[in-house]
Amino acid sequence: MKVLIIAIAAFGFIASEHLVRKLMCLAIIESTIILAFLDAAYATRGRAPILDPAAETAMVDPLPQALMLTAIVIGVCFNALALALIVQIARERGTVSGSELHD
Repeated sequence: MKVLIIAIAAFGFIASEHLVRKLMCLAIIESTIILAFLDAAYATRGRAPILDPAAETAMVDPLPQALMLTAIVIGVCFNALALALIVQIARERGTVSGSELHD
């Protein structure tokens, strides 16, 4: 399912001329990849990684969660910067269409 979402968003990124739609497709791809990483790190009936010698259940690895939290923060910053640049382009050129900007 995640591969299908990434494929649809990648097609939308390639096929769309509108810069905001391209940014939205990138955000969908980013969110799906983060979800895939968190899904891969999931442990059924996992516990917090607190040192307990009597623990008989699987421990959850906190590293993927920390890395994906960092990726979310970086993604938000990237999206805010890209959206600010798109707004500036729209003010200066009067369009957000990639084909019109290329000409």
